[in-house]
Amino acid sequence: MSGCNGFVVNREQLAQAVKQQALELGFHQVGIAAVADWEPDGNLQNWLAKGYQADMAWMENPKRQDVQAVMPGVQSVICVALNYYTPQTRPSGKAYAKISRYGWGRDYHRALHKRLKRLTTWLTAQAEGIEARYYADTGPVQDKVWAERAGLGWIAKNSNLITRQYGSWVFLGEVLTNLALPSDRPHTSHCGTCTRCLDACPTGAIAAPFQVDANRCIAYHTIENRAETLPDLDFQGWVAGCDICQDVCPWNQRFAKETDVAEFQPAPWNVAPSLAELADLSDAEYDRRFTGSALRRIKPWMLRRNARQNLR
Repeated sequence: MSGCNGFVVNREQLAQAVKQQALELGFHQVGIAAVADWEPDGNLQNWLAKGYQADMAWMENPKRQDVQAVMPGVQSVICVALNYYTPQTRPSGKAYAKISRYGWGRDYHRALHKRLKRLTTWLTAQAEGIEARYYADTGPVQDKVWAERAGLGWIAKNSNLITRQYGSWVFLGEVLTNLALPSDRPHTSHCGTCTRCLDACPTGAIAAPFQVDANRCIAYHTIENRAETLPDLDFQGWVAGCDICQDVCPWNQRFAKETDVAEFQPAPWNVAPSLAELADLSDAEYDRRFTGSALRRIKPWMLRRNARQNLR
């Protein structure tokens, strides 16, 4: 038995109960990382020093390098993953626009937050004094770093987290808590000598293994870049994100499994839209198509800009 802030818990039993609860809530993977075992590796700071964040100033938030600043008193990070892969294929041909799989279905933030909120509520009800906060791509938390430390997978050369069970087609979330729970073993890398993601990137955005330069990344420019015009890069039909480095990954080709989360099934207009229709998409039609979608981050004028860039 272990005491903390006035409450007494069996840490090992509670850790197992946490994992069981996460799976019952629909998460496909769960692991735990101890904050005391973590030391910054300098990778984020080196990435920022090279200017690879482009205009994503939020990546410079110092809290991102110190989880204790995100939640004072945090002792454990409970990491979860939700498989979002669906097997539909995009049609070939230069007339079609390409949308990343992450945006085919309903907004993943909602799917994650709904489950994370329930997990957090359950956890804090287990004993008096338990504190917990949840995040899913919504706070200054290094999702992939903590997921790797919690044993969910490893950070690949394209900077995505790869899991043995689902490849890299997973959304990540975490619950920070003041409970000192037993930590899972950090995952080891299994990219080996493979360079398929580096070789396939048409813009050379993967500047080196584990180093993605947003200034040359199709996903960055189609989603985050707010400029009226885009740089002269080979966008290859992509208008919302980019899956090239994931599509060529051997782990994805071998281990991708169709998700059982109904919200991630694609809307029909997201799999095979034409560049011409998106280039002239009205704001009203944009609202009809993308209500409740993660693609709302891409404003209507940006979507039209992205399509027109590919029609040049």
